[in-house]
Amino acid sequence: MANEKDDRYEQEPMDHKDAQLEVERKKNTGEDRHLTDDNGVKVSNTETTLRAGKRGPLVYEDVHFYRKQTAFNRERIPEKVVHARGFGLYGEFEAYKSLKHLTKAHFLQEAGRKTPVFTRFSTFQGNKGSKDTAVDIRGFAVKFYTEEGNYDSLSLQFPVFIVSDAMKFMDVVHAAKPNPMTDIPQATTAHDNFWDYVANNQESAHMIMWLMSMRGRPRSWRTMAGWPINTFRFVNDEGKSTFVRFKWQPKLGVQSLLLDEANIIGGIDPDFHRNDIIQAVQTGAYPEYELGVQLIEEEDATNYDFDILDDTKFWPEEVVPVETIGKMTLNRLMDNFFAEEEQSAFDPSSLVPGIDFTNDPVLQGRIFAYRDTELYRQNSANINDIPVNRPLNERNQNTRNSYQKHPIDTDPVHFHKNSLQENTPREASEEEGGFGHYPEKVEGHKSSEVPSDSFEDYFSQPRMFWNSLTTVEQKDLLETLTFHLQKVKSKSVREQNVNMWVNVDKDMATALAENLGVEPPTGSHVPVTESSEAISLANTPPSAFTKKVAILIGDDFNDEEVEKTLSALKEEGTFVHIVSDQLGEVKGTNGTALQVTDTFLTTHPTLFDSLYVVGGTSKNQQKFDDQVQEFVNMQYKYFKPIGIATTGAKYLAEQDQEKLVGVVLAEGNSGFEEEFVAAVAKGRFWERQ
Repeated sequence: MANEKDDRYEQEPMDHKDAQLEVERKKNTGEDRHLTDDNGVKVSNTETTLRAGKRGPLVYEDVHFYRKQTAFNRERIPEKVVHARGFGLYGEFEAYKSLKHLTKAHFLQEAGRKTPVFTRFSTFQGNKGSKDTAVDIRGFAVKFYTEEGNYDSLSLQFPVFIVSDAMKFMDVVHAAKPNPMTDIPQATTAHDNFWDYVANNQESAHMIMWLMSMRGRPRSWRTMAGWPINTFRFVNDEGKSTFVRFKWQPKLGVQSLLLDEANIIGGIDPDFHRNDIIQAVQTGAYPEYELGVQLIEEEDATNYDFDILDDTKFWPEEVVPVETIGKMTLNRLMDNFFAEEEQSAFDPSSLVPGIDFTNDPVLQGRIFAYRDTELYRQNSANINDIPVNRPLNERNQNTRNSYQKHPIDTDPVHFHKNSLQENTPREASEEEGGFGHYPEKVEGHKSSEVPSDSFEDYFSQPRMFWNSLTTVEQKDLLETLTFHLQKVKSKSVREQNVNMWVNVDKDMATALAENLGVEPPTGSHVPVTESSEAISLANTPPSAFTKKVAILIGDDFNDEEVEKTLSALKEEGTFVHIVSDQLGEVKGTNGTALQVTDTFLTTHPTLFDSLYVVGGTSKNQQKFDDQVQEFVNMQYKYFKPIGIATTGAKYLAEQDQEKLVGVVLAEGNSGFEEEFVAAVAKGRFWERQ
């Protein structure tokens, strides 16, 4: 029982962006199509070079080789300094309600209004060839193709950032990246430079708590939340401003990998997150995310114990509730990775009327930095002529020329103001849809001081974060901190970190000191007792939908029992993988045939959320049994649910069968299918600890 490609994937109707891209799509293969060069001349030989004599040197007039090779030499553009590894998908955003009272942004004016989007997920540290499952900051960027122009929303999987001022961004990136002498390690912060930075730039503590927690290791992009981290303004038709922060919440809830799983999967399947989201879209299980907003009135901006402009602080949802305003559905894959993903450009300064900037010190720097990065990468200011970046609405500009210039501007005049073309294209008033900056009152002297004292409260919110975690989550965070800091060679840096983390929790810092071989810390944590239910992943609702279940099976299985279980799993929308010792078919005692999708050689227990252990016969029975046993042992170690068919009971020690938490036995159990599906939905059985 494989996961068939859903017909809906092929039949999704075109939205306006898809229709625009259709003009750009080019198919080179097919019946009666001959190879040509870039001049359109048919090529008669593209396998061997033209030489002076059969065994002689290449002759200079072999222009086909010259063009073929020089084009190949220029196929790459510079990768992004951060967020180099990414993957993009198209979809749509649908507003749940009108926000006209808050913003004049057209795409938020009425319930049911749909807007095409392009979304890019990425990792922060590693290069393009690094792994998906690194313990890392992840990008979650959404380009809304609105009727008023493009609006770019750039999120991370945390609500806080690692710096409170854009001036320090280069420093933290340099610290996180591989050692400049050796260029290692790749895609990890488990090294001296990064933790030296953390200990000496302690505003980073809050984001590090999120990074070292389970949220730093998402199970899937489909189960990852996103926050744009910056504070923006909504501005309505009357000119009223409201401070706003945004949040993307996955409909599947937030789910994570264990540290050990993430490390193993990174070697076995470095494209794990890519493969996961491709499978979901191709089977019609489209990823969905609800967009929420947190709102603070202008007059209330100073009424909180955090500064609303400080990106190292989040707005606790119990204090500033999240109002859900719409849903994004990702339903279409790219046609060409380079043309669409690699050339896509996201920019926090790409706003539409009704959404405006604040004096958020990080946002003010991002407004400049992202555009400048793309000017360097793509060697042109014509970034938005590239199809994936091109807005849907009409563009009339006086900018001209440069690299990658494709539109043929036919105007004799390209300046403002002019009389020859009646001063067109003319400026648009705000009433006509022109973008106008909110007329915020600004006064004071030039200063490099922090905006407020609370910017330098580095530990109150990290303490709240710690208080919000379950015992399991706290243990996991300590283990992840230990893993990273045990790789730090400098004892001084390890000690500095321990002495910093005591401000968050003394018991945690003391345990960390013991793990790191340094003196226990003095002092104690800050006196904060508050917590937030929105932080802990224990509050994620259970769901079996799109969980990956490995069916470990050989020949001579019980047809009826297996078919009933597979039917129950399919009904709940799980992704079923038939795993055996070789490709081909496995057959039941009554002749039912199942097509094997994966083998023990090509897959691994960590790639699955659950097991259904059927067992069976094999030509090499001992090897088959050993491989099944390995899967069972590892799944149990990682607290995952296991279903045991009547024919699979031998893979559990008889004396253990009654006390294995999260292991559902079919023997004598008329409700096996329902119990097993419920266990798959739960996900982890921490009681095994």
